Amino acid sequence: MSDLIVIVYPNEAKAEEVRQRLIGLQKEYVIKLGDAVIATKTEAGAIKLNQLVNTTAAGAVSGSFWGLLIGVLFLNPLIGLAVGATSGALGGALTDVGINDAFMRDLSASIQPGDAALFVLAHEMTADKVLKEIQAFGGVVLKTSLDETKEQVLRDALQRASAMAGQGAAAAPRPPGPPASAT
Repeated sequence: MSDLIVIVYPNEAKAEEVRQRLIGLQKEYVIKLGDAVIATKTEAGAIKLNQLVNTTAAGAVSGSFWGLLIGVLFLNPLIGLAVGATSGALGGALTDVGINDAFMRDLSASIQPGDAALFVLAHEMTADKVLKEIQAFGGVVLKTSLDETKEQVLRDALQRASAMAGQGAAAAPRPPGPPASAT
């Protein structure tokens, strides 16, 4: 069974940093990602989805190959290439793999402009190792399909990291400068 986890970060760069860390963990066989999408909300309220896999481009490449091959067989490779690329891109655009786009757009409507929601669909994961790697990034859990105990552990870990980051900024030493006047 797959798990869906949605975490909100203060900006798209932080969400991308976490997504890249999860991709690194996938290479270490700690997690198996089905999808990892970053949704951002513009000041105008529009939702932008930054997909991990661009299905339109992948479809165009695949369609180009098959169109060229069929075109060679029928002695007209250029027409085959064009028709294949067009049909592949159209097919790719209509394909929705992983997390449903409409669901992501609906859920992302609740985030603040400038914030970014990271949607992660994990087919398999070693939860304690994944949590250890991402907790330092902070964030706020928006939604999960985890059981209540695991969800609470995730929320607590991310909240501790956010609190520590807030304290670190408040307790940061003052930069050296001229001494304060005693007058």
